[in-house]
Amino acid sequence: MPALPDYIRDDIQRNVAFALEEDIRCGDITAQLIDANRSSTATIITRENAVMCGQAWADEVFHQLGDVQVQWHVTDGDRLDANSTICTLIGNTRQILTGERTALNFLQTLMGTATTARHYADTVAGTSVTILDTRKTLPGLRAAQKYAVLCGGCENHRIGLYDAFLIKENHVAACGGITAAIERARALAPNKKIIVEVETLEELKEAAALSPDQIMLDNFSADMLALAAQMATSSALEVSGNLTVENAKVLPAGRHWFLSSGALTKHIQAVDLSLRLQP
Repeated sequence: MPALPDYIRDDIQRNVAFALEEDIRCGDITAQLIDANRSSTATIITRENAVMCGQAWADEVFHQLGDVQVQWHVTDGDRLDANSTICTLIGNTRQILTGERTALNFLQTLMGTATTARHYADTVAGTSVTILDTRKTLPGLRAAQKYAVLCGGCENHRIGLYDAFLIKENHVAACGGITAAIERARALAPNKKIIVEVETLEELKEAAALSPDQIMLDNFSADMLALAAQMATSSALEVSGNLTVENAKVLPAGRHWFLSSGALTKHIQAVDLSLRLQP
């Protein structure tokens, strides 16, 4: 299981508090049909093969609601078969049922993200390609989905606009060129990672001369990628655009490649989960 990065911990409490407020508002009127002192045991089951993710979010749901114990039978990052029981809930029946949908919403979304990431990671296993995510995440769930990507075996690109420079075509145009943009970035924050997007070999030549940490090759053809591997020897190379994970194995041999894909976090399908009270 990947360790929870520091940037996630505060987000969990805020995410869960908002999600519960969104769902409960002035009270769960259906749960009030149940005796306030009743206790129950329930299980959460996955109805399909998946990668586990989201334990901390589900724990926080029931922690904020009160007195429900969550016993996990799996760990984030585990591969699960259909009909696997992922956890047992023990506690106040009203609280279990009030928290059911919020907990399942977090779990199904994060497990869906982790499962997609696992497919991508498995596809390039044994190659010199590392799959990166992007900032194309669900609003408010950036940190959560970034963690899910790690659980699925892929890696994170920058987390937000604050932790690395990503100089793209519009930044280049506004700054007056690639060289000017890189020089300003180094003067502004010398310790921050610099990533530069290029669309042509001429732009690549200019960027490579300044040795940024990473150069993003946007929609490069196979021939252009081969030239890029020779031209940019002092920077990491990232492929973005027309290359899919399925044909990433065609990348030129002899060096490591990064392939970034927004599909890790935006082209996801929620995992089918079910919560059932025990008789």
